[in-house]
Amino acid sequence: MTPPRLAQIHIFPVKSLAGIEVDHWPVNRRGLHLDRHWMIIDQNGRFLSQRSLPQMALIKTNLDRERLTLSTKGMPNLTIPFEPSQPETVQATIWDDECTAQRVGQAADTWLSTVLKQTCRLVYLPDENRRSVDQDYAEREDEVGFADGFPFLLIGSASLDELNRRLVAPGIEMRRFRPNLVVQTDTPHIEDQWRRITIGEIPFRLPKPCSRCAIPTVDPDTGIRDGGEPIKTLATYRKENHKIYFGQNVLHDAVGALSVGEMVEVIETGIPQPSL
Repeated sequence: MTPPRLAQIHIFPVKSLAGIEVDHWPVNRRGLHLDRHWMIIDQNGRFLSQRSLPQMALIKTNLDRERLTLSTKGMPNLTIPFEPSQPETVQATIWDDECTAQRVGQAADTWLSTVLKQTCRLVYLPDENRRSVDQDYAEREDEVGFADGFPFLLIGSASLDELNRRLVAPGIEMRRFRPNLVVQTDTPHIEDQWRRITIGEIPFRLPKPCSRCAIPTVDPDTGIRDGGEPIKTLATYRKENHKIYFGQNVLHDAVGALSVGEMVEVIETGIPQPSL
């Protein structure tokens, strides 16, 4: 059996927009630096995602040292400084959490409202603002940005291979599932058994599997839902208690940096929960 290694690192600067694959990236107290640092909200302050707006997949993101750039077909690029000169405090709701965020500015709001064809605003979570992880699965000091609930999502490569083996039309790419960390593995869903691992010098906890919504049915190249796949096929062998599981939610116990190619050392294993 080949020892697991970190095969891919993905960051998603704006929640539910296209991500960026990197070879090396810093890890801070919220997870990967600038991952889900920004989020789009509607006029009521509630977060927007590909669940209701699959065309969000077509907005690309890019980062340099000081700026975030958004781009999509038919629009001039939108460039946003990391620190707006006159930020405005707004309340933003993500699932059951209400966060004090900062509005990026009118230019960003106008650009996104035009692209998404509805009134919306772009906000970010300042470093001084704290969003805690669900205390049923985390320690008191654990934090997260605008990710759904956990700083990292990890998936083993063999798990995707097994899914494609079962699909009538194989060829589903890992980016459909929007993981932060892809680990090269030999055994499908071996990550279900991992409880504690280290990657490089950073220790991680894997407290619970990730239940999947409809976002993996969105083709990231077209922004169109793909007839219910691959969720339909996953439901035939990865469903328990009315939820479909694929990948593991992950917490980290140190800051530092991650690099593709680093060894993944499994420190502690356990019975998969749920027992798939």
